[in-house]
Amino acid sequence: MTNKIQTGIRFTPELLYKISFVAKENMRSLNAQLEFLAQQCVRAYETENGEIPIDDEKLYNK
Repeated sequence: MTNKIQTGIRFTPELLYKISFVAKENMRSLNAQLEFLAQQCVRAYETENGEIPIDDEKLYNK
């Protein structure tokens, strides 16, 4: 069991090929690579703009 939410992301075939290549080079699954990149993106944003507040009601669709 996981606490992660499944999403659907659309890519061009070329971008999917390339990100899959990068994931393989980094010995990660495609999902793990995308999660890693998303974490880097959020970390960079928060470093520049401050922490993004979490609204528990929106987080859990209450």
